[in-house]
Amino acid sequence: MMKIAVRYAMLPVVLCGLVLTGCSKSPQPGTVNDEAKQAGRTADTFPGSDADYFRDMDYGITKDADAVAAALDFFVPGISPEDAQKAVVRGRNNWIVWTAGNDRFWDHLSGDSFGALDLLKTISTHPSLKQKRENRWQWLGLVNEPCFEATSGPREDRYGLWLDVREPGCAPDPFEDEEKYPGVETGARGKNIPVGSYYGYATGVVGLRLFPNPAFDEAAEARWDPVRYYADPDYYNDKDLVKPYRVGMSCGFCHVGPNPTNPPADPENPEWENLNSNPGAQYFWVDRILMWNPDERNYVYQMFHTSRPGVVDTSLISSDNINNPRTMNAVYNLAARLAIAKKLGEETLSGGGSDNKQLNDYVPGDSPLAQFFEKPDTVFTPRVLKDGSDSVGALGALNRVFINIGLFSEEWLLHFRPLLGGPKTSPIEIAVAERNSSYWKATEAQTPDLALFFLATAKPDRLADAPGGAAYLTADEQELTRGKAVFAERCARCHSSKLPEKAFEFFPNNGCVGPDYLQCWNGYWQWTKTDEAKAAMREIVSRDDFAEDNFLSTELRIPVTLLETNACSPLATNAIRDNIWDNFSSESYKSLPSVGRILVHHPITGEPYEYEMPAGGRGYTRPASLVSLWSSAPYLLNNTVGDFYWTGSVSDRMRSFEDGITKMLWPEKRLGDGMFMTRSGKALPGVIDRTPVATYLSVPTGYLPQRLQPLVGIGSRFVPWLFGEGGVEIGPIPAGTPVNLIANIDLDDPKKVIPVLRDVKKALKKLPKDATDEQGRQIFGPVVEPLLGVNKCLDFVVNRGHYFGTDYLPAEEGESGLSDADKYALIEFLKTL
Repeated sequence: MMKIAVRYAMLPVVLCGLVLTGCSKSPQPGTVNDEAKQAGRTADTFPGSDADYFRDMDYGITKDADAVAAALDFFVPGISPEDAQKAVVRGRNNWIVWTAGNDRFWDHLSGDSFGALDLLKTISTHPSLKQKRENRWQWLGLVNEPCFEATSGPREDRYGLWLDVREPGCAPDPFEDEEKYPGVETGARGKNIPVGSYYGYATGVVGLRLFPNPAFDEAAEARWDPVRYYADPDYYNDKDLVKPYRVGMSCGFCHVGPNPTNPPADPENPEWENLNSNPGAQYFWVDRILMWNPDERNYVYQMFHTSRPGVVDTSLISSDNINNPRTMNAVYNLAARLAIAKKLGEETLSGGGSDNKQLNDYVPGDSPLAQFFEKPDTVFTPRVLKDGSDSVGALGALNRVFINIGLFSEEWLLHFRPLLGGPKTSPIEIAVAERNSSYWKATEAQTPDLALFFLATAKPDRLADAPGGAAYLTADEQELTRGKAVFAERCARCHSSKLPEKAFEFFPNNGCVGPDYLQCWNGYWQWTKTDEAKAAMREIVSRDDFAEDNFLSTELRIPVTLLETNACSPLATNAIRDNIWDNFSSESYKSLPSVGRILVHHPITGEPYEYEMPAGGRGYTRPASLVSLWSSAPYLLNNTVGDFYWTGSVSDRMRSFEDGITKMLWPEKRLGDGMFMTRSGKALPGVIDRTPVATYLSVPTGYLPQRLQPLVGIGSRFVPWLFGEGGVEIGPIPAGTPVNLIANIDLDDPKKVIPVLRDVKKALKKLPKDATDEQGRQIFGPVVEPLLGVNKCLDFVVNRGHYFGTDYLPAEEGESGLSDADKYALIEFLKTL
């Protein structure tokens, strides 16, 4: 799920002590309770709701209790239809409306982002805003909640905010029931403002909930001016402004989307039956959501803009200073995913990782779900994150997501500097959350139902079942047979959870995860090229039931040396030993060997050179599932391959599929602002994300310490590289600068970084106030090499790699490219998955 934030790369070093007040003394980790526990609430006072409000979603499965029981009977033998239905409903409600107290976090983040992130404005329909309910889907990629309409003016019942209103005739939102789901009474709640429900109020945006702000006391209420909040920068850019509400975020915010086989007639006005819980926010525009007033001159906006639609850097909040936007995962065929985890997902837990809850803690011993953990420290785990780092069990992966979107922020924010990254982070400990967070324990109690929900509902969306879908499918059986053979020989070795039995012999101990993993992988990879392996795989793929209960991924960790995809994702550091997610990664992951050297390119000259990948877990990517591939383009882990179309209609999904799959199989057709070398010795077009205009790192005047605010006017005249008319502006950073040259500065190593940033500061001081781009490049040029010396990811080409089946694999791989006829046949088969 989402790790969202603003990484003001150079800002903390250049301005710490001068601008930011973040050096104030904080409590020691492990010493604070969450808001709920401070108010005397225990986990059992936050039971999950079994109100089936979303019954029309997910193909309406919860309307049929017998069908739900049948779907779960294998995993929970003998479960009654009533119990099965209630469990699945509770699981879906957890996904869509449970925010676990993270409204505190998102309010805090609004200040840390200097007002750039303001979810109250994101959900507003004020005339001054570019985003409104009428274009929310197209502009932001957010799902408008059914049964709402745009307000025609300020709402008196919402302190003058322009928030969506419930349509007359719609039943009330059951989760707003303050008596049934009493909120946490703290601060001003229960005094001059309501306490509210622990699910908050519906906002008109799926996945965002509204909570009374406990800091909105009588003094804050007297100061509140909704007109100025929307119209006056001097007012809304004041760090001391207290807003009447905080906005909480559920997992569904990043995962609920239009049903590919039953899309809405109007994507701005879906009905619940047009929505599914599992496809992922494929149309989500991070740059527009996280900066309510985007400005292309703002460097941070340009960093966010590197996230294509449907993509977010999940390490943005607890920043590791590596900009690595990744697609938001769809959830399909969980049962098949667990089945392959039993064969290839054995990992050993240690330290705080052993404190993760396991399915065994909640199901009877004779349940098949009890087989995924063996005491004291062995887990059989799916790998959800792209780098395969979350490796402590299915429940651990789910529970971690809630922290990553703000649960127990009272503790979490003590372990790193949010938005900025650096200095050295420390692990958030599960044992501390168990002791000090009622919200954490309530979440732990609910996620087993969430797992049951996905086991019952996360089924493939077949093109054949979509309106007009049959027209895109071939009736030529010979073409399909040929496509199956190509898939079996070139794709299934990574993209099928059904494999020949011999495949598992290469991975002793159910996966060989640990120091010897690369040797095991290499043996398997070489075997997949043999006639024996290809014949065995052709037999499996040719079966009529091949796609049924197939996760269409092995979830093996693939070395990036082979993939040649952008290395910033597998270089992520958050889950390595002693980092923020240490408790959510296995000892086996932490002992993985280095994959060796990768080929990277100088971001200015384009010259190729080799870079040694580190050991300790990094360097690998788990293969994406190909379930419902037709509906999920663009492709690669960052959605950089294929054209994007925003409506979600079947025709637009197929336009994107056809463009994306063509560029995957004919990489010479990919977009490029230069030619870059591959391991084959051949060059291909590629894209480096660069700033299109001169940019600045900006802090509005209202977020500066009081003593510095009077300096802004005079500073813009005499220190133009630091002060602008609206506050601090560091720059200009010249147009054409690679975004990640700055975004990936390693702030964990201040001894190396500070001298480099001092040189950058000196260079910027030489620029005249109205410097041209050419002057900027001349001045900035000499600091490029020093900046590369402190960069955590030197791979700048974002749309490269995955050259299987093409002429761009290295000769030592011994595989020639497919013929065009084979590629076209493969495409026809892929449409059926």
